[in-house]
Amino acid sequence: MTLPISKVVLERTLPQLIHIEHALTLDDIAVLLFIALCSAGYFCNGRLWNKPNPYDHLWYERPQGTATSTSAATRDISKKMSDASGTAEGFANRLARECHSRFSLSAMAADLSDYDPSTIASLSEKQYLVFILSTYGEGDPSDNTSGIWNWLHQTSQTSLGNVRYMAFGLGNSSYKFYNRVVDVIVDALDKRGAVALLPVGKADDCKGGTEEDFMTWKEKVLECFREKLNLQEQDFQYEPKYTIENMLPSPEVLLDSGEPFWRPEHRKAADTYSPIRTLPVKISKDLLSTSQRSCLHMELDLSPYPELKYRTGDHLAVWPINPDAEVDLLLSVLGFEDRKEKVIRIALTDVSMRNKLPSITTIEALFRYHLDICAPVSRETILTLCHFAPSSSAQEFLTQLGKSKIKYAQVQKTRQITMGRLLQLAIQNSPATPWSTIPFSFILETLPLMMPRYYSISSSSIVSPRQPSITAMVSVTQLAADAITAPNDLSGERIFGLATNYLLALSRFLHPEACTIQPDLYALTYDLEGPNKVLEGAKIHAMIRRSKFKLPAAPASPLIMIAAGTGVAPFRAFLQECARLKTLGKAVGSMQLFFGCRREEEDFLYQEELMRLQEELGKGTLQIVTAFSREKAGEKIYVQDRVMENREMVYEMLMEKDATLYICGSAAMGREVAAVVGKIVRERRQWNDQELKGWMEQRKKTRRWQEDMWA
Repeated sequence: MTLPISKVVLERTLPQLIHIEHALTLDDIAVLLFIALCSAGYFCNGRLWNKPNPYDHLWYERPQGTATSTSAATRDISKKMSDASGTAEGFANRLARECHSRFSLSAMAADLSDYDPSTIASLSEKQYLVFILSTYGEGDPSDNTSGIWNWLHQTSQTSLGNVRYMAFGLGNSSYKFYNRVVDVIVDALDKRGAVALLPVGKADDCKGGTEEDFMTWKEKVLECFREKLNLQEQDFQYEPKYTIENMLPSPEVLLDSGEPFWRPEHRKAADTYSPIRTLPVKISKDLLSTSQRSCLHMELDLSPYPELKYRTGDHLAVWPINPDAEVDLLLSVLGFEDRKEKVIRIALTDVSMRNKLPSITTIEALFRYHLDICAPVSRETILTLCHFAPSSSAQEFLTQLGKSKIKYAQVQKTRQITMGRLLQLAIQNSPATPWSTIPFSFILETLPLMMPRYYSISSSSIVSPRQPSITAMVSVTQLAADAITAPNDLSGERIFGLATNYLLALSRFLHPEACTIQPDLYALTYDLEGPNKVLEGAKIHAMIRRSKFKLPAAPASPLIMIAAGTGVAPFRAFLQECARLKTLGKAVGSMQLFFGCRREEEDFLYQEELMRLQEELGKGTLQIVTAFSREKAGEKIYVQDRVMENREMVYEMLMEKDATLYICGSAAMGREVAAVVGKIVRERRQWNDQELKGWMEQRKKTRRWQEDMWA
């Protein structure tokens, strides 16, 4: 008997639980997949693990959900798994569905934090666990993993001899403690007698390899099912997750036209975010402009919403809109041009699951506002698309592309593989053949939800309480030309950042004269008026997210701020606030700002303002040290090099003046800076690695070492 799969909608790093049952001819074998998902990005906007708070980038983060917590009916995992209720998100959901489609297994997924971790010991030998765990930047588990993490560390005598498991880690090797969580938990399981059915698999998002790493490991899991459980694979059978029906528009029908909605599952997460509002863009200007890059300074107006407030160091979440070209392409290749404005009703086939899509809407609203149609398509999805190919040539193309990691990588080098572009490419030899064979439900299941993109607020809340600003770097990635399809083309496709180019288009709408300055960058158009024209007059959908990246409570506390590129944004806000406090008669502490970029004349962001703030605060109070990596040919100076050059001052401020250290920028830069700071302290104190680690952890615990980084 196949039991239904119910869904638990999860936040960014939620552990998951999947239960699988299969009836064999002689014995009933319950195959249980226990999935703890602890994400960090990096994948979304997409899409990236190991991102430390405060960014919570939402690829595996869950921006849509109710502001309520989901609780389990029982705290006993073994009993709950036998009930086979629940479902999973992300990799957990994909793995569970594939087990069902390929082996007739029914799967349950649930949030591990809803259960008592000690009940794992009650599982039978006929049940199997699969852990999928992600790691934060400093090697820490998420809050939702803390239950099993603490239990495994506190119960060394508990026997787990009945536990059979597999494990996969999600991490980023640009961080020092790469995949530490999965290593620690696996080691604890083994010491208690648990038996690993497979070697630990690990994903590395440093070079965007998470998807491929997961696919490689997943095949080993399925091979284990075949060889160790003797399960027989069945022919592919697609079971739609959604039912879609046409509707006649009427005044009684509440039609969703595309405005974003935000319903965090957990009350704690809900308290972190403000409501989504349509914020007017008051000021937008270029901080730098080149043929390939632009940096926007954008100021927003909170005055229409008196209840909306921010604090220095918080983040602004911007909800982007898909570009017109991608929307039109996907509508065309699916043959939906004539149906795009028709009203449809979307319902889940499993009523126990929660629908994250609007119930009544239009196809155009889905493609333009609700789904991230610009996200890359995975090889796994490509292989599934083969079953719906409208022609043998399309099927052959997709099969070759999906099965060959090398061919897939080659195509990635020459073009951006969005859903629309992939489907068009597959039928390029028969362009009159639309993809009418593909179920619309599959498109809705496959395309990720549109997620907000986060930006550090670069203004002080006491200087500009009703006008927060953000700083966004807009760049274009130029791919190589395809030697086969475009032999005479010297350059390939350009990849545009989704949110940043949306903001750029909005800025150019306000300042059309700038389009002639950067014609290469200004290449995309958007529905800037938004759904029902609610964004008319240069507005964006946005919300404020509280951050822990804050100034010390005492203004006189000394500060060391280290940034590269747009990482200087929150430090601009910090310095604005310190300067204002000084004018109010408050004593401010000494400050050291290390800032790195490519060239002084090209991308020294806020240079004039920073120099003015230095004058206001006094050069004896604020010192600015710069590092320009491309100023001189053959000489690359990075911000960590400047930190090492000023090691005596850094050591004195940290160890004698007890300065608070801030690092903001890319994860790779942050790792290098942290290593240099650690080396400076260790050498002066003659500490070993354990002593240094303890010192760093203590400073982070007391908020005297703060990081705001992205992968």
